[in-house]
Parts: sequence; C-alpha cells; structure tokens
Amino acid sequence: MNDESREPFKRLFFALDCPPAQRKAIAQWRSALQLRSGRPVPADNFHLTLKFLGSIATAQIADICEAAAAVRTSTGRLTVTLDRLDVWRRAGALVMVPEQTPPGLLRLVYDLEQALLPFALEDAPREYRPHLTLARDFRAPVPESTSAPEFFLRADRFTLFESHKGRYRALAEWPLGSV
Repeated sequence: MNDESREPFKRLFFALDCPPAQRKAIAQWRSALQLRSGRPVPADNFHLTLKFLGSIATAQIADICEAAAAVRTSTGRLTVTLDRLDVWRRAGALVMVPEQTPPGLLRLVYDLEQALLPFALEDAPREYRPHLTLARDFRAPVPESTSAPEFFLRADRFTLFESHKGRYRALAEWPLGSV
C-alpha cells in the first residue's frame, strides 16, 4: 500500500501574472526607493496573488486544475491599479496594494475559493488582501518616494504557480471570461 505521507508535494498558489515590461518598470521604481531593509523579491517573481494553496499533493494537482478551469469573470479582463505602498509588519513585507480593489478581482477570488472548497485546503478562510510583494523581511517604515506608485496590472488570464527554491514556475493558466 502507498504511504500518503511520502507522496511528493508542491507549494502552489493562483495569481495574476505581471508582464515582463511591467516587472521591469516596477523593479526600477523599487530601486529608486533605495531600500535599506529586507530582501528584494526578484522581478521575475512579481505577481498579484489570488489564492495561496500551500503544500499540495501532486496527485491532487490535476483535479485542482479542473476546478480552476470552471472559473470565469464576466468581463474577460481585469485591471488592478497598484497605487499605494504599505508595510505588512506581521508578514515582514513591503507591498504595493490597490487603494480600491476592483469588484471583478474580488469576484474572481471568491469564485476561485468556491471552486476549491471540495479540496478543504485551509482551516480558516483569510480575508483577501490584493498585493504585489516588493521585499520580504522588511522591518522599516513605509519608504518615501519621489513618485507615487501607479502601476496598472492588466490581466486576461490567471495562473497556477509552483514556488520552488525561491522561484515561481507557471504550471497552468486559464482565460478570464467565457471561452
């Protein structure tokens, strides 16, 4: 008999990916902050998290992908304005967040959470807080900037990522809106 405790796991999350040109622009803006605290997140890892899954048995991934394939938005495209810098003290993270969260983003997260309910992936649901992490282990006040952040993350799809050794790899993606 197979011992499930030995089954390989992957650390997974759903997110809106950040296009390469935007990653570069955000990294340049972050560089101008001249941070003296924390570890900068590699620009290749910039994304807007939708749902963190944690360690998932590889045998469950196909079923999770099937559930995610049923999730759609009514608009087919989302735009999230990242226009505020914040420090999440408990998490030790410097993040960019939207001043106002678009209703379509909240709906996407809700629909994704509903689609994943059969998998019982978390003990207690957490309040969704959209963000793009700029630095980890950040233990300083919100840095001042000569220019306020104003990045428009536009997405027409959402992605399932694997986190492995500090890098993120896309495993699957789905279009927003009906196909």
